[in-house]
Amino acid sequence: MKAFFTRMYENAAQLNRENLARLATQAGGDSLLDLGCDDGQWTLKLARAIGAKDVHGVEIVDEAAAAAESVGVRVVRADLNHALTALPSGAFDIVHANQVIEHVSSVDTFVSEVYRLLKPGGTAVISTENGSSWHNIFAAIMGWQIFSLSNVSALRAGLGNPCAIQRGAAPFTGTWTHKTIFNYRGLIEMFDAHGFRDVHIAGAGYFPLPAVLGRLDPRHSAFITVSARK
Repeated sequence: MKAFFTRMYENAAQLNRENLARLATQAGGDSLLDLGCDDGQWTLKLARAIGAKDVHGVEIVDEAAAAAESVGVRVVRADLNHALTALPSGAFDIVHANQVIEHVSSVDTFVSEVYRLLKPGGTAVISTENGSSWHNIFAAIMGWQIFSLSNVSALRAGLGNPCAIQRGAAPFTGTWTHKTIFNYRGLIEMFDAHGFRDVHIAGAGYFPLPAVLGRLDPRHSAFITVSARK
């Protein structure tokens, strides 16, 4: 069962990255900021898809930040739970984050910083897990912790969900645990509340059915990606 869920997750995650690249390419621009850029590999793929030459990232883990710098990403080492004072306002055409917003302690701080960092007319492309996905709904009906909130403890991975893909693994700690999980409408209204325009959602993953169905019904897809203009 665990291997089955892992395969479904990987297929959905790949389709989600395709959504991110498509939305960012549609927006276009010369400058890209990747919040939570990890080792920079996906950052560079996204930059190539967009045609961005000015590529920046924010990363808190020193080893990952060094890896991203080694491949040409200009990295600021900073905590996304706080204002990114090292970065100037209105500097980027696209601000991107993949599976990051659910890890921050203050989503208001995070989204307000995304808005501040964008140029006028710039685009935020932000992806997260969907609290209303069918697999999360099923878990809630069973009285389990929903899949997207089964990594909330530093003591036990996959807490409260016998089918969680992290169950039995080393527990997540610190910045890796999930704090906030959005649903379709909540993610739209969060960006609307912070002054964004043209807020749209794309979906990916549709457990246990083929991942592509999430594009047809993003309200119940595994991943949701918001595209929103400043």
